Amino acid sequence: MSNDYFRFKQFTVRQNRCAMKVGTDGTLLGAWARMPVPASPHAGTGQHILDVGTGTGLIALMMAQRFPHATVTGIDIDNDAATQAEENVLASPFATRINIEHRSLQCLYDHACPAGTLEESAHIRKMFSAIVCNPPYFTDSLECPDKQRSMARHASSLSYDELMHHSSGLLDPAGELSVIVPFDNMYKMNSAAAIAGLHTKRICTVKTTACKPPKRVLMAFGRHQDGTTETSELGIGSDGYNSMLCDFYLKIRLSADTDHQE
Repeated sequence: MSNDYFRFKQFTVRQNRCAMKVGTDGTLLGAWARMPVPASPHAGTGQHILDVGTGTGLIALMMAQRFPHATVTGIDIDNDAATQAEENVLASPFATRINIEHRSLQCLYDHACPAGTLEESAHIRKMFSAIVCNPPYFTDSLECPDKQRSMARHASSLSYDELMHHSSGLLDPAGELSVIVPFDNMYKMNSAAAIAGLHTKRICTVKTTACKPPKRVLMAFGRHQDGTTETSELGIGSDGYNSMLCDFYLKIRLSADTDHQE
């Protein structure tokens, strides 16, 4: 049985009301996703982050910790998850910068882009400098009888095509959409991104063991093609993994020659 809470260095995540608990996928995405560097020291104060399918609020909290001048909106279609995420946010040091809403990405998009082209409605909708999503990953399997767990895990609630289409309309021209998916789903996600007019900017494959194939892949997309795609590999428990997560996990050790970068 999972613990009812997970304690990090700067906040605690309670999870007894959420179908999906704190896990490696969420913490990796929260530590890996990035925002464009502001043009001036004061420009970052207007940056907004969207966490799609926020669940416990973990990724929203991590992004708020990493980007102290940004505001974060977390959305979830599960009322219990949204309620618990809000409770976790209110108990954190970042409560004034995170807003949790019980709504779907489709609803947020329809409200933000009511009519006309994306360009015509740009002046009335909030643009996000970063969008993060740990999306439902079962695309072709039978749904779980547990409706709450099925909603969190099965792509029928948010397909890759929907994620990419709606994110494209909400993403700042210089922003990034970051996701983590099973490695076997990478090409499906790339295809959905291409149809939505998004370009792959970064790819990081994640291995649980060095001698085995990757299990997960972190992917970042943008609205403009910047040239070559930045690629990397990360091993669970490696120095790179520990360096990425040392600001969050209570017990993590860095080797003496590991450079810790924000």
